[in-house]
Amino acid sequence: MVLVKLVVVMDKDIVNQNSVNETIGYELATVAGGCFWCIEGVFKRQKGVVSVVSGYAGGDVENPSYTQVSTGDTGHVEAVQITFDPQQIGYADILRIFWRQFDPTDAGGSFGDRGPQYESRIFYHSALQKQVAQISKQELQDSNTFADAVVTPIIAFTNFYPAEEYHQEYSKKNTGHYERYRFFSGRDKFIKESWGDTPLILGEQPLFKNEFENTDAEADLSIKYQKPDDSVLRKTLTNTQYKVTQLDRTEPSFNNEYWDNKAPGIYVDIASGEPLFSSTAKYNSGTGWPSFYQPIDKRFITEHVDRKLFNTRTEIRSKFADSHLGHVFEDGPAPTGLRYCMNSSAMRFIALEDMLQEGYGEYLYLFEEDE
Repeated sequence: MVLVKLVVVMDKDIVNQNSVNETIGYELATVAGGCFWCIEGVFKRQKGVVSVVSGYAGGDVENPSYTQVSTGDTGHVEAVQITFDPQQIGYADILRIFWRQFDPTDAGGSFGDRGPQYESRIFYHSALQKQVAQISKQELQDSNTFADAVVTPIIAFTNFYPAEEYHQEYSKKNTGHYERYRFFSGRDKFIKESWGDTPLILGEQPLFKNEFENTDAEADLSIKYQKPDDSVLRKTLTNTQYKVTQLDRTEPSFNNEYWDNKAPGIYVDIASGEPLFSSTAKYNSGTGWPSFYQPIDKRFITEHVDRKLFNTRTEIRSKFADSHLGHVFEDGPAPTGLRYCMNSSAMRFIALEDMLQEGYGEYLYLFEEDE
């Protein structure tokens, strides 16, 4: 057992994993299962857990920022470090909770978050933790819960750097966005399908409060982001905007409004206002159309097979307005390797300074400066 002094770290100093306090006798666990908001939020609810810190672990860059880790080039993964009281909860139970929060058969990321920074890990702090983790992983594999092999690596702990302040306790600070993210990313659905109603937190507490399983959340969003009647669209949209969004046309390359726009802000559906893409994921693809390596939130886009031009492509449409936006290709940059090639005419740009006033304040976190 690794005995550690209780240290709640919220700055950019590395956590001291070797400090010992025989009186307190707390232990550390460091795990990664995709988006650290989701892993942190669950462990915060568990009796016996003293503190949970979101951060970056296992890489080669000292004190990395979120922006650096997001490139996928630092070797770090989004992780959480859990300080727990072994008199109330054991390491095996920590892992029991951990396994049920993500897809341990996915080697390429976690749900909608793709790239090495979102891969799962167990970082053991002692020989005993390593042994417990190996047994736990084998038991999960033998349970036949998943059709595919459990691929989460078990590796020695090397480092952990706390993430920026705005990432800490995200489920508490931004509850609405957190709950929507869990639901619409597919994480909650996957957990439900894999584990059913089995209590996943000790003491028979629910694993998470699924606001959307018991409410008609998608219906609420469809009301918020309604598609106007065709008669209204014909009056409010330009000829090009109407043809692109409603008739699936494509605007000219290098001769559209946003292909070279470098201002910070977000791009929303021209008809409904659904948030689609952020300037933080925009890059110059050389195609003459605005290109992004990922959407803001995949719940606002849908994918469709397009065979119109003698070859098969993947069309992207908005979820609620069903506007034709463009296509996605697998020749984009890290961290996703995707190119969402969009039509400017299908979107409206909202500058960063106008986002709060226009009702998109919940997405300001995308533009938080590194500390």
